[in-house]
Amino acid sequence: MNVSPDNNPSSGATGSDRGAPLIVACPRCRKRGPWLEGRWKPFCSERCSLIDLGHWFDGNYRISEPLRPDHFAEFEELGDGVDPDQPDDALD
Repeated sequence: MNVSPDNNPSSGATGSDRGAPLIVACPRCRKRGPWLEGRWKPFCSERCSLIDLGHWFDGNYRISEPLRPDHFAEFEELGDGVDPDQPDDALD
């Protein structure tokens, strides 16, 4: 099942058509705006980006487990030219 940001209330994203910028909440300060199109995406500003980076450096954020080859198995089947970071509807 494909869930677009338009109909997923938990995503915090809004937008009614493909031409309108997607409005999302900054992961750091929660300010809403078209941050995915900006210079500091997904953050609203350099300040929020650097605060988040500082949390990684301080060890406040961490990867829950080491990556294993089986974590990548599903991506090997995608083939060349497919970007796994793009939503399925972007391929249309």
